[in-house]
Amino acid sequence: MTKRLFIHILIILILCGSVDNLIFAQSSEIQIAAEYWNKGDREKAYQTYKTLSKQPENLSTIHSAYLNVLIEMAKYKEAAEHTEKMIRRETENNTYRLDLGFVFLKAGELSKADKVFRELIEFTAEEPFQIKSVADYFIIKGIAEYAEIAFKVARQKTGDNTLFALELANALRVQGKKREMVEEYLNYVTQTPGNTNYIKNLLQYLLTRPEEQEDLQRILLLRVQRFPDSEVFADLLTWTYFQQKNFYGAFIQSRAYDKRFGRGNPAKTFELAQIAHNNKDYDIAIRAYDFIVREFPKSDVYLNARLGFIRSTESRIRRSFPVNNDSVRIVINQYKNFKKQFPDNPSAFEAQINGARLFAFYLNHLDSAVNLLNELVDNPRANQSIRARAKLELGDIFLIRNEPWEATLLFSQVEKMQKDSPLAYEAKLRNAKLSYFKGEFSLAEEHLDILEQATSREIANDALDLSLKISENTMADTLGLALRVYAAAELLLYQNKEKEALQLLELIESPTGKARVHKSTPLPGLLNAVQFQKTELSDSILIQSNSELLIKSITDDVYWLESGIRRRLGEFEKAVDLLKKIVEEYPMDILADDAFFTRAEILEQDLRDKEAAQELYRQFLIQFPGSVYSAEARKRYRQLRGDFIQQPLN
Repeated sequence: MTKRLFIHILIILILCGSVDNLIFAQSSEIQIAAEYWNKGDREKAYQTYKTLSKQPENLSTIHSAYLNVLIEMAKYKEAAEHTEKMIRRETENNTYRLDLGFVFLKAGELSKADKVFRELIEFTAEEPFQIKSVADYFIIKGIAEYAEIAFKVARQKTGDNTLFALELANALRVQGKKREMVEEYLNYVTQTPGNTNYIKNLLQYLLTRPEEQEDLQRILLLRVQRFPDSEVFADLLTWTYFQQKNFYGAFIQSRAYDKRFGRGNPAKTFELAQIAHNNKDYDIAIRAYDFIVREFPKSDVYLNARLGFIRSTESRIRRSFPVNNDSVRIVINQYKNFKKQFPDNPSAFEAQINGARLFAFYLNHLDSAVNLLNELVDNPRANQSIRARAKLELGDIFLIRNEPWEATLLFSQVEKMQKDSPLAYEAKLRNAKLSYFKGEFSLAEEHLDILEQATSREIANDALDLSLKISENTMADTLGLALRVYAAAELLLYQNKEKEALQLLELIESPTGKARVHKSTPLPGLLNAVQFQKTELSDSILIQSNSELLIKSITDDVYWLESGIRRRLGEFEKAVDLLKKIVEEYPMDILADDAFFTRAEILEQDLRDKEAAQELYRQFLIQFPGSVYSAEARKRYRQLRGDFIQQPLN
C-alpha cells in the first residue's frame, strides 16, 4: 500500500466517524427536546427543536413533535411557515398539507383550513387508499366531520353509494350522529353478511337508550319492507325484538323468518321459545313451540319443541296461583303420552322426571313419583346423567317424607357419580340446603363456600344468597334461634305444608314470641332447648320463646317468605301488604327491589290491576335503576302502556 493511499483511507475513516458522531449528537438532541417537553419545560423544548429544524436532515424526524410544540405554544405563524417548508420539500406527501390545514384550524382561520381540507379531499377522492388515509387523519385529530365529508365525496366520485360504509359509520359515531351511523352499519352488513354478529355487538354496545333501540327497529322495519328478500335485515329486525324483550314481536318476526329463510329448520322460533320460557313469558313460549310442532314436523327440533310445549304449559300452571290440580293432571298425562310415543328417546326420560316431580310436589302422590324415578334409575338405556337426575329428585321426595338421612345419601351418591359436573354441584347445593333446613349452619356454609366457585352461575348465585342469609342472621343472634325457626318454616313450605309454615313463622313475627302449631307439625330440634316453652293442647302445641332475639332479627325475610306463601294460597292482597312492609320498613335491604318488583307483578298477573301495576313499574325504574329487574320492569311498563300491541295469533 502506498503512503498516499493509506492517507486517503485514514481520512475517509475519520470522516465516517465524524458523520456517525454527528448523527449520534443529533439523535441525542432530539431526545433531549422530547424530554424537555415531557417534563413541562416548554421553552427549552421549543428552542431545541428550533435549532434542530435548521438542519434539513432533521426536518422529517422532528416534524410531528415540533409542529405539536408550535401549536401548543400558539406559535401559529411559525407552525404554518414550518409546514409550508415541508410541503415544498416533499410535494407528494399529503400529510403535510393536512398539517397546514390543521394549523389554520387551531389558529382560528377556519375558512383557510376548510379550503385546504376540501381541496385535498377533492384531489384524493378517487384513490381509495389515499382518501382513507386522509379521513383517518381527520379522525385522529378529532375533526370527524371532515372524515364524513371525505367518504361522501369519494362515493360521489366513484358512484359507489356503499363505499367505506364501516369507516363512515365510525366517523358518524364519533360525532354522535347515531341514526346516520346505524344506516351505514346496515349498509356495511349487506356487503359482508358474515359480520352480522359483529354489527349486533356494536349496536348493542352503542345504542343503550330505549328510544335509540326503537329508532333502530323503525329503520329495520323500513328496510325489511323495501328488501323483503334480505335475510340479513330480517335477522337483525328479529334480534331487536329480542333486545327489547318484546317476545310477542320477536315471535312474529321469528315465525316469518323461519317460513321464508329457515330451509326447513325453525332455528329462530326455537331460540325465541327457549328465551321466552327462561324469561317466564310462557304464553309466547307455548305459541312458539306449537308453531314448530305444526309447521315443521320433520325438523331436528321437533321432539324438543313437543317437550318444550309441555314444559312451558307446566310452568304457566305452576305460576298461576293457587295451582289448579286438574291442570296438573292434564300435564302429567301429556308427559306420559310423550314417553309412550317416544320411549327410547332421551327426551322421554326428561318427561318422566318432570311427571314424577308434579306427582310429588303438587298432587302429593309420593309413591307414584318414587316408582317413576326408580324405574329410571334401573333403566339400562338411560345414561348416567339421567339416572343421577332421577336420584336428585328421589332425594327431594325423601325430604318431603321427612327422611333427611335417605335424602343426603342420594345427594352424596350423585356428587360421587358426577364429580365436578353441574349435577354434582346441584347435589352439593341440595345437601347444603338440607343442612340449613336442619339448623346445621356451619355444615351448610362448608358446602356453600365450595359452591360459590361453581361453574354454573345459577348455582353459584343460589349458594351465595343462602350463605349471606346465614351469615347476616347469625351475627347478632349467634345461636341462630330465629334462623332455625325460619329454616324449619322453609322446609315445611318445601313439603307443601303452607299453613303449618305460616304457624311457625308466627313465632318470629309475634311481639310476644308465641305461636300455636298443629301437633303434626315437624319442629326444629332447638325448640326442645331452654329458650322455648311448649304447652300441649288438645289439637295443637303452644310455643313461647324466652329470647328477644327472635324479634326483629329476621323480620324482613319472614315478610318475604310469608308473602310467597300467601300468594301460593291465592291470598294476593295479604301478599301485597307484606311486600309493601318490606319496602317501607327496610328500604335499604337487599330484598327491597325484589319486594317492590314482585308487588307490581302480583298486581299485574294475579289481581289484574293493570293500571296500578303500570304505576308501580314506573316507580320501580326511578327507585331501583340499577336493579337486576330493571330491564324486565321497563318491558312490562311499556307493555302495559300499550307500546307492544298484540294481535290474536293464528
